[in-house]
Amino acid sequence: MNLNRFCYLLLTAAAALSALASAPLSVWLIAINLLTLAIYGADKLAARKAWRRVPELTLLVFGFAGGWIGAIFAQQVFRHKTQKQPFKTYFAMSAVLNVIIVTAVIYRFYQ
Repeated sequence: MNLNRFCYLLLTAAAALSALASAPLSVWLIAINLLTLAIYGADKLAARKAWRRVPELTLLVFGFAGGWIGAIFAQQVFRHKTQKQPFKTYFAMSAVLNVIIVTAVIYRFYQ
């Protein structure tokens, strides 16, 4: 199994785990941020060792799915994906869209 497929398998497992929780949104946000942090770390290691990398689209999907806080933390800790354009622009757009969607979900279901 390649690294990219493993990332999406973890994403699916996190979704299933959060769906079973009593506070699914909270569990989802914690899980996705921890996974995103780990995936950025794995991608940085792969870059250093010249191994097969995690595609940028996968990193963006994890950020969009709610892991943008973990991604920002990982970018600073691992010094990874901090300068590359257009990745930074796409990442910022995905984070803003995620905040809008999460705000709408919270407003709709928790009001």
